Amino acid sequence: MIKIAVYGKGGIGKSTTISNVAVAMTELGLTVMQIGCDPKADSTVLLRHGEKMETVLDLVRDRKNDFELSDMVKEGFGGVLCVEAGGPAPGMGCAGRGIIAALEKLKEKGAYEKYQPDVVIYDVLGDVVCGGFSMPMRGGYADQVFVLTSGENMAIHAAANIAMAVENFKNRGYAKLGGLILNRRNVKREEEKVQELASDIHSQIIGSLHYSELVPDAEEERKTVLEAWPDSEMAQEYRKLAEEILRICREG
Repeated sequence: MIKIAVYGKGGIGKSTTISNVAVAMTELGLTVMQIGCDPKADSTVLLRHGEKMETVLDLVRDRKNDFELSDMVKEGFGGVLCVEAGGPAPGMGCAGRGIIAALEKLKEKGAYEKYQPDVVIYDVLGDVVCGGFSMPMRGGYADQVFVLTSGENMAIHAAANIAMAVENFKNRGYAKLGGLILNRRNVKREEEKVQELASDIHSQIIGSLHYSELVPDAEEERKTVLEAWPDSEMAQEYRKLAEEILRICREG
């Protein structure tokens, strides 16, 4: 089982990218589980045509332990298995601790044994890398961390912090840094700035996505680009990225 965590600044396009990559992987015949680790619980919304799903923490709060695995895991477009960890009501608790509880509940309920996914992708809010937000990096969860960034200064700052966290955890048997994904916003010196970051953190840019109006257009239709425009150049970029991520993970 290939286990991946994707981090990046909030609003950088993680969930959109991950959802398209997940569909691209299912096109290769793989069973993919996408786990949203953001209190907003909107990681899988494009895979489910805008329909939000009940989160793991909602189920725990409302039903204690009286629910089935099928209540936590729903199928989205392309057969992607969708899970949303969820979080506390604003001001009512720690979102990081909520992620810990949700991932532990998935294990407890035997999600990986039942669905036997070939690939598990954790979609993690990357503005902070502490407590529960570092949970997917830990042993037994993700094996590789990929960081999504643009050339915007705040996105690069967040990416550098995530890379530092991975470096600080490396002696604990945690996940390795697989590389950076450049999600272009067409800012000045964009590729140069992200390449400088890659050099500073001793990593590499493993994929580059150009800015395309097809992405927000697909979101308006509540679909991934691979569903809305499967033959587009943008869809091909997501497929190429998916293949490169798989190659890196398989080579370890």
